[in-house]
Amino acid sequence: MDNITQKLMQKSESTKKDSMGRAVSLAALALIVIVVVSIFAFVMSRGLSTFLHDGVSVKDFLFGTNWNPSVIDPHTKQPYIGALPMILGSFLVTLLAAIVATPFAIGTSLFMTEIAQKRGAKIMQPIIELLVGIPSVVYGFIGLTVVVPFIRATFGGSGFGILSGTIVLFVMILPTITSMTVDTLKSVPRHYRESALAIGATRWQMIYKVVLRAATPGILTAIVFGMARAFGEALAVQMVIGNAALMPHNLISPASTLTSVLTMGIGNTVMGSLQNNVLWTLAMILLLMSLVFNLIVRAIGRRGEMK
Repeated sequence: MDNITQKLMQKSESTKKDSMGRAVSLAALALIVIVVVSIFAFVMSRGLSTFLHDGVSVKDFLFGTNWNPSVIDPHTKQPYIGALPMILGSFLVTLLAAIVATPFAIGTSLFMTEIAQKRGAKIMQPIIELLVGIPSVVYGFIGLTVVVPFIRATFGGSGFGILSGTIVLFVMILPTITSMTVDTLKSVPRHYRESALAIGATRWQMIYKVVLRAATPGILTAIVFGMARAFGEALAVQMVIGNAALMPHNLISPASTLTSVLTMGIGNTVMGSLQNNVLWTLAMILLLMSLVFNLIVRAIGRRGEMK
């Protein structure tokens, strides 16, 4: 009887495996949390040192238009560290690329899901997957050898600028927005379409009035994800934008972004110096913008669920 009771009290093999799996999952979750918190803490501590340690004004940093950290302004006795040209350049390139890419992405997605479901998916899906897999340096090299000379021959100037960066980023984020929009359109319930057609709606009325409206939260999420990738892109934009830390006066004049200044300057500064700290502050702005994009995606998702 004691042996039977002892065996019943022992953990079975499946229970041991379940406990082991739960422990591994919790350990992986804890590791991810530690890594994310460590990255945020490190970048924030290095980025805030510009204001706390070096005494730089937040207003001068965010709204100043001159960027040359190695030169001291004789009037203010502070270096030229106005980051507004890079911030404005990053937002302009990102917004313009999203504005150009969205109609193409929606049109391609509708072709794949509503117009030519079998043939469209068969033709376009491999193309989208190929565009996703191309390295950013290849996009940048193509932009440098094709887009920049075309802009120079068409509009004049050097060819480097916001317009060249917009064209390159448009091609880069197009497959991201398209693939997510396709998944969103496929998730629209079939009875929505059947009900619209049953009450006399034409095919295009059904697509515009029913399908697209039902898929609006998912499409907005896809656009925000594309903008997040465009905002953080470094190498491809750096090769075609001109990398001039100047206020962009037009779309064809050389400009710069946060990522282009970071990649060019981070290896040429001494850790702990003001020139290095201001670059960490730019990295902090990029990190905070990534967080903002994620919060926007979550907010759109919640609103879509409520509807």
